[in-house]
Amino acid sequence: MKITIIAGARPNFIKIAPIIKAIEKRQIEEENLSFRLVHTGQHYDKNLSDTFFEELNIPHPDANLEVKSGSQAEQTGAIMVAFEKELLQNPCDMVLVVGDVNSTMACAIVAKKMNIKVTHVEAGIRSGDMTMPEEINRIVTDSITDYFFTTSTSASENLLKNGVDSSNVHFVGNVMIDTLHQNLNRISAPSFWTEYGLETGNYIILTLHRPSNVDEEQSLINLLEGIDKMVGDKKIIFPIHPRTKAILGETNLNLKNILFVEPQGYLNFMYLIKNSFAVITDSGGISEETTVLGIPCFTMRTTTERPETIEIGTNNLVGISIENLENLFGEFLQNGAKEAGIPELWDGKASERIIDILLKKSDTNFTN
Repeated sequence: MKITIIAGARPNFIKIAPIIKAIEKRQIEEENLSFRLVHTGQHYDKNLSDTFFEELNIPHPDANLEVKSGSQAEQTGAIMVAFEKELLQNPCDMVLVVGDVNSTMACAIVAKKMNIKVTHVEAGIRSGDMTMPEEINRIVTDSITDYFFTTSTSASENLLKNGVDSSNVHFVGNVMIDTLHQNLNRISAPSFWTEYGLETGNYIILTLHRPSNVDEEQSLINLLEGIDKMVGDKKIIFPIHPRTKAILGETNLNLKNILFVEPQGYLNFMYLIKNSFAVITDSGGISEETTVLGIPCFTMRTTTERPETIEIGTNNLVGISIENLENLFGEFLQNGAKEAGIPELWDGKASERIIDILLKKSDTNFTN
């Protein structure tokens, strides 16, 4: 079985790392199992792509499509054109995509039109918010996927409600958590840890990148100033996304607690998360990692595709207003963190389950 694995953006790299390790482990006994890694180039900043390959011991890609940035349509179209050429030159039995970025959808479409089986890892998650590009990517990808691997029973139920054959839906757990488990003993403090006087529990992590939070400059400034004022004497570490940085430009901000830093590699960022007092974010993935690490998380969104992080985990869905955040954060300061646990099968073994299942299906002719 020849598998082409797609990676395009930061979350993809974290998700494919344990899958590749699981394949390499099984290759010892499965002579006919092989993979080809294709990096679409959707994220091309070194801190957002190359660093993750190095830190997570992912082999360098067999191909880099180098599509870079552009509008949704430009980027998706460029990926499709380049990936079609890649598959014509390097045929495979299956294309494995992860997550919900443009690369996920674009490569799934190309593979399906070439009659190649598509496997979607992290299938079935839904926010219900059609203004999110990721939600459209999820729906389109799942509409043409052959084999679905889910992180939760609710994600599996979403697929079954849409008429997906239950024999192709597999609840296996969370590959992002596999990566976390595999690297917890390797995480390390960033270079600015001592310079900024950081200690366990004396700072908050902030990440913002979604259009609803960052696209309008004045709204973003108001949000940052509000967060800066509400945290008391806690420092706020803000690894600023290049897109967010560009929106702020040269604006002179009056902030006393927020410290802007460059995007962090995985090992440094997980160290910062693990040792933080709390996290304020608009990322879905981070709410999964904070849940496992037991760190209170406040998600600046009106919906989430990861309800288990709220129902079971440490996540709190805030909305996008600073007033809501102030209220919920104030309750947290007064009453402490809510009681939380870790969702089912988030045990670090999801990737092994995925490869075991795919090998059991390998007697099927994947090219039909």
